[in-house]
Amino acid sequence: MDKILEGLVSSSHPLPLKRVIVRKVVESAEHWLDEAQCEAMFDLTTRLILEGQDPFQRQVGHQVLEAYARYHRPEFEAFFNKTFVLGLLQQGYHSLDRKDVAILDYIHNGLKLIMSCPSVLDLFSLLQVEVLRMVCERPEPQLCARLSDLLTDFVQCIPKGKLSITFCQQLVRTIGHFQCVSTQEKELREYVSQVTKVSNLLQNIWKAEPSTLLPSLQEVFASISSTDASFEPSVALASLVQHIPLQMITVLIRSLTTDPNVKDASMTRALCRMIDWLSWPLAQHVDTWVIALLKGLAAVQKFTILIDVTLLKIELVFNRLWFPLVRPGALAVLSHMLLSFQHSPEAFHLIVPHVLNLVHSFRSDGLPSSTAFLVQLTELIHCMMYHYSGFPDLYEPILEAIKDFPKPSEEKIKLILNQSAWTSQSNSLASCLSRLSGKSETGKTGLINLGNTCYMNSVIQALFMATDFRRQVLSLNLNGCNSLMKKLQHLFAFLAHTQREAYAPRIFFEASRPPWFTPRSQQDCSEYLRFLLDRLHEEEKILKVQVSHRPSESLGCVETSLQEVASKTAVLTETPYTSGGEKTLIERMFGGKLRTHVRCLNCGSTSQKVEAFTDLSLAFCPSSSVENLSFQDPASSPSTQDGGLMQASVPGPAKEPGVSRPAAAAFVCDSAVNERMVVGSPPDEFCCSENTSVPNESSKIFINKDVPQKPGGEATPSVTDLLNYFLAPEILTGDNQYYCENCASLQNAEKTLQITEEPEYLILTLLRFSYDQKYHVRRKILDNVSLPLVLELPVKRTTSFSSLSESWSIDVDFTDISENLAKKLKPSGTEEVCCPKLVPYLLSSVVVHSGISSESGHYYSYARNVTGTESSYQMYHQSETLALARDSPSAVIEQDLENKEMSKEWFLFNDSRVTFTSFQSVQKITSRFPKDTAYVLFYKKQNSTNGLSGNNSTSGLWVNGEPPLQKELMDAITKDNKLYLQEQELNARARALQAASASCSFRPNGFDDNDPPGSCGPAGGGGGGGFNTVSRLVF
Repeated sequence: MDKILEGLVSSSHPLPLKRVIVRKVVESAEHWLDEAQCEAMFDLTTRLILEGQDPFQRQVGHQVLEAYARYHRPEFEAFFNKTFVLGLLQQGYHSLDRKDVAILDYIHNGLKLIMSCPSVLDLFSLLQVEVLRMVCERPEPQLCARLSDLLTDFVQCIPKGKLSITFCQQLVRTIGHFQCVSTQEKELREYVSQVTKVSNLLQNIWKAEPSTLLPSLQEVFASISSTDASFEPSVALASLVQHIPLQMITVLIRSLTTDPNVKDASMTRALCRMIDWLSWPLAQHVDTWVIALLKGLAAVQKFTILIDVTLLKIELVFNRLWFPLVRPGALAVLSHMLLSFQHSPEAFHLIVPHVLNLVHSFRSDGLPSSTAFLVQLTELIHCMMYHYSGFPDLYEPILEAIKDFPKPSEEKIKLILNQSAWTSQSNSLASCLSRLSGKSETGKTGLINLGNTCYMNSVIQALFMATDFRRQVLSLNLNGCNSLMKKLQHLFAFLAHTQREAYAPRIFFEASRPPWFTPRSQQDCSEYLRFLLDRLHEEEKILKVQVSHRPSESLGCVETSLQEVASKTAVLTETPYTSGGEKTLIERMFGGKLRTHVRCLNCGSTSQKVEAFTDLSLAFCPSSSVENLSFQDPASSPSTQDGGLMQASVPGPAKEPGVSRPAAAAFVCDSAVNERMVVGSPPDEFCCSENTSVPNESSKIFINKDVPQKPGGEATPSVTDLLNYFLAPEILTGDNQYYCENCASLQNAEKTLQITEEPEYLILTLLRFSYDQKYHVRRKILDNVSLPLVLELPVKRTTSFSSLSESWSIDVDFTDISENLAKKLKPSGTEEVCCPKLVPYLLSSVVVHSGISSESGHYYSYARNVTGTESSYQMYHQSETLALARDSPSAVIEQDLENKEMSKEWFLFNDSRVTFTSFQSVQKITSRFPKDTAYVLFYKKQNSTNGLSGNNSTSGLWVNGEPPLQKELMDAITKDNKLYLQEQELNARARALQAASASCSFRPNGFDDNDPPGSCGPAGGGGGGGFNTVSRLVF
């Protein structure tokens, strides 16, 4: 029968005829044959299967062999024995090589035919050894895929015990050697299919024997971390990632990143190759593992690896966005790499040239998937342009291309950046998403205490949080200059862009410290602030003088910076500046005008003087001023309503020569205050009855109708009360009489203060330190003061002055009545038209002093970002129409703002430590901590149109309202950020080496980070607590 079959398949008969005869041969298998005939038939069919010249011969071989093996199983079992199979696997078949896939297919089919025979167990034992040998020989993908098919169907052939671990490791190495040289789609699909079969085999083995998983993964890492230049592991290893349980991420990443035997070069290679895996189609979770490893390396502060890998692979990852199959994973990895690379724009700028082509291409195809992808991509781009806003020439084409896609809010951008920074990853790696406290949480940078420098730190943070001022400072072109403003710009730039949790302002401290301030000793933050603003103001005036006397070609940075300041920071004020010169930046931001008006009560002649100020010093009003108050009923007296605020009139002349400040009886401070008096406060003794009046004119005083009450019936004074007390008329009498030139003698007089020009930022200093003449020490007034969110500043602008004396005074304090300021004022017959107006301000920053005296304690500050275009301005104008309302407009606005404050961000700046807080904490600080009192307040004027930054932000030069940094500043920040990452990495390695013996953690920011809010370490707090008085220094 074998001879007939052999002659038939090699004959030239028609194919249909051959098929009919073959069918007859198959049917004859049911008949009895002797052993020799069966063996001859098995030899023939084996030869046809393995060496058939065409598909017909091979098909005939399979059909006949299967039929005869079924009916003559003992004979086939004797034929398909261990020796025969071993010969096929080790020597091949005649001219057929042993590595030919046909041999594996033949053995696979043979096992199916003798599955129920006892001898199959011997074949299983044989194949357990042979498949391990075959895998060690690094078979090609096709042969390995056929082997995987065999082992999937016959798991008994998989090596057992320790050999199973070896088999898995060798199979991993084999996958690492896979290569596909073809670029044709058909061949590529077949290659992917072959790799998938092999990876599925490994998955099945891992499930059956979990002990093989970890050694297999170690082998994967060994392959991809190899530094052998002659070997490049295959991307096909990516097919294994989807089979690794995600629950193992934490354990595996910790093991990899903390293993001291893994060198940086190996880790870098491994990470780069894992990123290459993003190009493998159908592989799932590759992006998850790549991001997890990136976070793991950040957690152990191996920033050098992250920097090198990001710069090396960022463009490759971006290019993967072109391919739909791998786009989601590539976008996830790209987003993490860019958002975490926050110390330098270098990585982002590598992909910027490629963004436009990608956006235009995806917009043109119009597919829903493309649109959804572009929405995600544009959000990422907006985040990066916000973080690195100093490159408008690069960003403007991109902004134009993505203008139709939604732009994330600034709050969302900050949240994304804060969560993604390398320094926000937990070094414990309890979770890949856990975060540390510090800048990574708040987005703000602390200032390191250099030794009793909390007075400077608190002031600098308040100035930095003055948004418009910060933006103007950062926008100045001061390259080549060495001015104090340049150093302030440098400090602001680092506070805005450094990766450090806290920055050490040593250079600025040495440049800005007043000469009379002893280093490392306690100082007054208000005094420092005045000195700093004065220095900056005078410095700019000197530069302007130098500019006016130099030829234009030799001005250098001076001319450029001043021109830029003039063009970018023009203030749109209702009253034009007429002093004959251009205002300095300090004048534009903090400068106001205060007019002192003195009227002789004998002859009625008047004199006045206008002075500039940058802050107002507010004294506490005496308690007796409240006890003697006697107000008329507004319904029965000639009072008026203006914007919902009460205005009281004080009629009639005062005849008593010894009366001091009778008009002060009607000012707003209708609250009881501490009886302790500060230096320069008015005397306690004065009477105020219904007969008390001011001759010739009535004085309109604002009255606050809604003052919170203390439990004991006493009222808590507000900042509004203190401000109105400051502006209330004062009677100069007794030792403080006014010298009238018209009378040529000392006379009783009335002195009034009026603000004629309001500043952009109103700085108020509460005079809490009084001089005790008995003990010759400065004591602190610990009274609580209510801080309104909205402050309405009464401004009386004058339309004309016939004679006006102006001078710049950085500290205008009119509370010291020991000096008769009226003697310095010259009489003037100026007629004026006053335009009283209430200008709304929003609370921006609060500098708090903690302690019981000026010689001890600690400074810290609360602050928030406030611009000049808050919605409260519209709320203010709306409230002006409520003429019948009992509450004032400020009360209406403040109530609305307080309701919204929970959603606004307040920050607590305490030297190195910066934390989130709320306005409720600011309000209750003194009630909770009696020694912690508000000292210096910053209020931001609310404008209907913000002329300070609006022009810049709309021109496209400023991104998200922030000015672009000069290249010199950006380079310095980038260099320091890289240095910081290297420092962190070295510190982390040192801690890892000393982990067994290190009982105390590394604290680079000093001891002040973990102390209570109102203290400066063990010597802070002030006011007792068992500490030595000498140690209670102002840090």
